[in-house]
Amino acid sequence: MLKAGKMTIGAWVNFSTPDSAEILANMGLDWLVFDTEHGPWSIETVQQSIQATSSTEIVPIVRVAWNDPVMIKRALDIGAYGIIVPWINTKEQAIQAVRACKYPPKGIRGCGPRRAALYGLRTKEYLEVADEITMVIAQIETQEAVDNLEEILSVEGIDAIFVGPADLSSSLGFLGQQNHPKNLETIDKILEAGKRANVPVGIYTLGPDHNKNIIEKGFKFVVLGSDMSFMIHGLRDVLKQAGIH
Repeated sequence: MLKAGKMTIGAWVNFSTPDSAEILANMGLDWLVFDTEHGPWSIETVQQSIQATSSTEIVPIVRVAWNDPVMIKRALDIGAYGIIVPWINTKEQAIQAVRACKYPPKGIRGCGPRRAALYGLRTKEYLEVADEITMVIAQIETQEAVDNLEEILSVEGIDAIFVGPADLSSSLGFLGQQNHPKNLETIDKILEAGKRANVPVGIYTLGPDHNKNIIEKGFKFVVLGSDMSFMIHGLRDVLKQAGIH
């Protein structure tokens, strides 16, 4: 869908329980991101939650904790079809992320696909397409990354970039101020750079009131929220409707 220029929507999975993933996977989204950078996940709980989505068309994506080839290959081996790599600040780091996701000769991924190859039942078939079907997403969340953005976008194998608005605002000197004009201006610059390079740009939206605006601007990989935020907003609406708050 992204290669065809289509807009896609998804959600962040913060709760490390298969129930949460299973519910979200049946809600008409395109993909889910399992956040192992900030969430309380083990490799086992990520696999269990991905397994809970297997009966749906949802695409499982893992945000790894760091640009580490071991973390990346473990996420791919349990069935992730996309990897978000945080803290990509330079062209060299982007190249490293791509190489960690690809098998030789394109990269350095170790060959032990396990669940991704259905525990050995489809190893040949998986290895023939693995590099092609694995999406590599570079997270842009610092001033340094913005300064080096054109070089990062030039790296072959970077399928999309993803704006981390919270860390970006922190890097710009506005901790906790995602809606600061300077942060919003920088986000727009990132989007325009992605458009010029024909690389889809994603973002974690700044709240339900911003979703429509984000989509209209041309972001293609849009996080509408998380299981955690959906619960909070949902309960607030119920309380408001009941006249309690």
